[in-house]
Amino acid sequence: MEKNNLSLQSESRRSFLKTAGMAVVGGSVAYHFGMPSALGNISGAKEVLKVGLIGCGGRGTGAAIQAVKSDPNVILTAMGDAFEDRLEKSYDALSKAIPDKIKVKKRNKFIGFDAYQKVIDSGVDVVLLTTPPAFRPAHFAAAVAAGKHAFCEKPMAVDAPGVRLVMESARKAKEKNLGVFAGFCFRHDAANQAAFQQVLAGRIGDVRTVTGFRYGGELTGYSSTLGTGIEYQLRNWYFQNWLSGDFVVEVACHSADMMSWALGDVMPIKAIGSGGRQQRVEERFGNVFDHFSVEYEYAGGAKGFLFTRQQRGAFSRNTIDVTGTEGDANFVMGQRHEITGKNPWKFDGAPNNMFQAEHDAFFASIRAGKPINDGEWMANSTMMAILGRMAAYSGQEITWDQALNSNQVLGPRFEDYSWDLQYQSPPVAIPGVTKVL
Repeated sequence: MEKNNLSLQSESRRSFLKTAGMAVVGGSVAYHFGMPSALGNISGAKEVLKVGLIGCGGRGTGAAIQAVKSDPNVILTAMGDAFEDRLEKSYDALSKAIPDKIKVKKRNKFIGFDAYQKVIDSGVDVVLLTTPPAFRPAHFAAAVAAGKHAFCEKPMAVDAPGVRLVMESARKAKEKNLGVFAGFCFRHDAANQAAFQQVLAGRIGDVRTVTGFRYGGELTGYSSTLGTGIEYQLRNWYFQNWLSGDFVVEVACHSADMMSWALGDVMPIKAIGSGGRQQRVEERFGNVFDHFSVEYEYAGGAKGFLFTRQQRGAFSRNTIDVTGTEGDANFVMGQRHEITGKNPWKFDGAPNNMFQAEHDAFFASIRAGKPINDGEWMANSTMMAILGRMAAYSGQEITWDQALNSNQVLGPRFEDYSWDLQYQSPPVAIPGVTKVL
């Protein structure tokens, strides 16, 4: 009997692992398990690397700290955000946390919709792209055009046209030998690296199903004052699907990414899904859902299942479960990584800080003159989550090709952003009624 495509790819991965000690991810992109500490690689480096932060929220502030801590000769020299209060709050926090690393002069604090370009043009070597994801494709394209290395926080886009722009920019970055690093931090967790390596090496045989759960509570921090203007929507971006992609894209993309990782970054051929809002019924919650469930189907017959919700008072869970022909893998993020069956295994190593580890790896690769380019798989993982949203919003079966080639743009054109912009967010999706193609 002829083996299916996934089985053949599994054999190929096992062979490569035996000879090279690493797993193939995203076709031409290699993922480096157990990358040595950045400090060990750049101990003799003297050249200062200048970093610019674009997007000064909580994640951006954290990323800036981790970036400058990755290397003795990295400093932050420029910051940009749409809002001055957010930039100054971030600057104050950074000045207290890493005072010797903050070299941001007043003239290099940029405010407004064009702040990203001013940061890029300020003389930096590396940019941290940590704005709401609707802005990521345009900001990434601008960084590559200017010859800058880029750390791209997840997700990479909110719709298919954005993903396609990210893919194009990533190809250009590779031609220019620019680093492109994805903020899919769970790929840099030490337990995950060891555990997924076991799956990719064939310890559980051929993967037949992979299931991701990302259950959590309700978010806080939304504005208590309702409004429809662009400022209100930006300050409450998480609850506007045209800015966040909805939470299946903004948060559960981590689960989709790990599901993809377990399958060697082979993409699904189609998906069906469901979702809605049971608690998020008030106007302040914008137009996003509070629960999704998606079934993905792969060419070789494997299935993927993604379940996610954000509802107060409900049980929290962040797990990946993989079923193979010779065993099962059960990974509970931050707690337990175990394989049962023919070849049992359990992670017993030391934990690490995955957020710091990703920046250590990125800056080490830049120092070595071999910058990592995560562009292909980071775009695909984002698109996998977008496909799930499209299937759930519409209630229809959507193929990968249909989704990736879609021309649906969730929000206004990037070039139209201004404080005078009057944009009405799309209504809450109704499965069976809402059109996505």
